[in-house]
Amino acid sequence: MPEHTFILNGESVTVDIEDDVRLLWVLRDVLGVTGPKYGCGLGVCQACTSHINGKAFNPCSVPVKDLRPTDEVTTIEGLPATVGSELHPMQEAWLEYDVAQCGYCQPGQIMTAVAKVRQAREEGREISEADLDEIRNVCRCGTYHRIREAIVAGAKKY
Repeated sequence: MPEHTFILNGESVTVDIEDDVRLLWVLRDVLGVTGPKYGCGLGVCQACTSHINGKAFNPCSVPVKDLRPTDEVTTIEGLPATVGSELHPMQEAWLEYDVAQCGYCQPGQIMTAVAKVRQAREEGREISEADLDEIRNVCRCGTYHRIREAIVAGAKKY
């Protein structure tokens, strides 16, 4: 089987797996990283949202063959290390605003929020209502109002 190497949550990993296996299954079934959730498998629900090289992406839609050895994949498990603390400020905001109900979508929601705040900052501005309107992650419980509040609060903390 082909070998695929990439950086996962700060550590280089190598897996022996077929080229066409989606990264979500590599993360969950091969590497035991279960934070990114399987929802639709099509990149629509975005429950699996993680970061690749600092940008949000959906590993359910990316074959492992598309990764390079220098690509850095960050999942919710590795997010706190990006700021050197036990919890990322966005995770703290999620707790403060009591966002989660069932919690299934929350890892993807948080990873999307962090990427959206990062994007706004790279453009030299703070996150706006228009940015929040662009977020398309699906929440089965409908906690969108609390999600938006937590994103704004989390953005102020880092």
